[in-house]
Amino acid sequence: MSRLLLSLALALTILGSGVAQTAQAAPETYVFDPFHTNLYWHANHFGFSNPSGKFATVTGSVTLDEDNPAASKVDVTVNTASVVTGIDLFNEHLKSDKFFNSEKFPTATFASTKVDITGKDTAKIEGDLTLLGMTKPVTLDVKLNKIGENPISNLKTAGFSATATVKRSDFGITYALPGVSDNVEITIEIEANIQPKTNQ
Repeated sequence: MSRLLLSLALALTILGSGVAQTAQAAPETYVFDPFHTNLYWHANHFGFSNPSGKFATVTGSVTLDEDNPAASKVDVTVNTASVVTGIDLFNEHLKSDKFFNSEKFPTATFASTKVDITGKDTAKIEGDLTLLGMTKPVTLDVKLNKIGENPISNLKTAGFSATATVKRSDFGITYALPGVSDNVEITIEIEANIQPKTNQ
């Protein structure tokens, strides 16, 4: 009888260990898919319209902790010279020292500092935005759209939608204020994949 109890205890110990390991999955890092990641901006123009544009080159990663989402992290790098409006002359205007000064400051970055879970699939992500050499806090309202296997790449993929409001004068961009709005609305769509392991 004692041998039977010992065997049962050993089996439960092994099973419990396996359950614990499953429940505490390690955080996973997803790398932005450039084909399905977009950052759009919208700004009011003297009350007449709300023109928009996007940045064509946005890179970054999300370290997602599914067991403890509040411990997740986001890092984003934007190539400011990749601004696209559909009008070449307007693109050059935005890349000039009146706005993004892309020659001197070719990138803008966002690094998360805190993740506040607000719902089943929503969160507020606080972080530091660095633009034109200045760093200010910005908060993203984020929705997790889906996590699963991408049917095209067969990679584990996570998709997010996010919005934020950035006050451009905080970063020294004061051209045409107040006619062109100080507050700029940001919309972000991200697909990010876990990269396949390469053979060393």
